Amino acid sequence: MHSDHPEVHHHKNRHIAERFENLIGALMVVAIVLLAIGMAYGIMTADSTPSWMR
Repeated sequence: MHSDHPEVHHHKNRHIAERFENLIGALMVVAIVLLAIGMAYGIMTADSTPSWMR
């Protein structure tokens, strides 16, 4: 009967790990989008020096 307990605990940890992986994936997507926007902004304002390059 006691063998049930670690299994439930492991399942709980695995669920938290899966949510953490999803969170990391979402943060990576956001970071990539922000980088793409920053590059596009830099290309659009390439004729003049961008404020972040000064």
